[in-house]
Amino acid sequence: MEILAGLGLNELENLMLKYGASKFRAKQIHNWIYTNSVSEIDEMTNLSKDFREEMKKSLLVTDVKIKTKQVSSDGTIKYLIEYADGECVETVLMRFDNRANLTACVSSQVGCAVNCSFCATGKRGFIRNLTYREIIEQVLTIQRDTGLKVTNIVFMGQGEPLLNLDNVLRALNIFNTDFQIGARRITISTSGIVPKINELADMGLQSTLAISLHSSNHKNRAELMPIENKYPLDELKSALLNYVEKSGKRITVEYILIHKFNDKIEDAKELACFIKDLKCNVNLIPYNPVANMAYKKPSNDDIMKFKCILEHSGKKVTVRLERGADIDAACGQLKGKICD
Repeated sequence: MEILAGLGLNELENLMLKYGASKFRAKQIHNWIYTNSVSEIDEMTNLSKDFREEMKKSLLVTDVKIKTKQVSSDGTIKYLIEYADGECVETVLMRFDNRANLTACVSSQVGCAVNCSFCATGKRGFIRNLTYREIIEQVLTIQRDTGLKVTNIVFMGQGEPLLNLDNVLRALNIFNTDFQIGARRITISTSGIVPKINELADMGLQSTLAISLHSSNHKNRAELMPIENKYPLDELKSALLNYVEKSGKRITVEYILIHKFNDKIEDAKELACFIKDLKCNVNLIPYNPVANMAYKKPSNDDIMKFKCILEHSGKKVTVRLERGADIDAACGQLKGKICD
């Protein structure tokens, strides 16, 4: 069976030629998939019943299933999505009070090879890359289930997006053209894959690049993120400066605050020094507890002291709102439990 979700308008037009149907039919189907987020051909009610029956002989809208769904007390929804081969990933819909934005946090890989010490995903190891169609199916699944329109996308779920860059960029293009989500409403987060950051710098990408820094001290960062040993801070800084110079865009520096590890005043001063010549905003992320890990969340007082020091350096600093922690849907908590 051929899957319709993930096909662009041109591909749908070519497919309709096989059925002796017009380009107008392709536009109708495209609208049903990406605007109305249907899951079944029979839901395409402006197509004739005979035509739908013919399509159903060889076509499916999707072969993705919701394995589990959890709803947080703050309205965050976490889905465990199962693909045709039985592998699963988690994706999250985040809502924020008094904001119209609905943000989908999507995964780019099954598991992750980067193995950051604070993150649940890496404990499973790397299994495989997701195809671009499997990536967009996460957003389609959210929209089908909720009847809501996703407005923002962050590649901050499971996996390292820059280690699956071709599929991520193709998915990004579909989000932009078929879902009509502006490129500036899409953020790609990376642990610091230097060659790929340099590659992105030459592309003129309009989406936001976020760097998971978490420490500006080599020893501490290497303890948190083994990728530091392959692409150390000096190489990463050069790549980020190159990206800013070529793209003209401001990057986002993500920094997980861990109690008595990287949340001290000297850590804040060190970070301020590291980013002083970098065009960036800073997003502070209080650590979210993960089972069997000794790290702890910092106090509100320490978070505010850290924020204040960075703000005095002239950077815009925000503290990420915690979303979905009670269902293990917050930053660092996704693990894509293996399907039963």
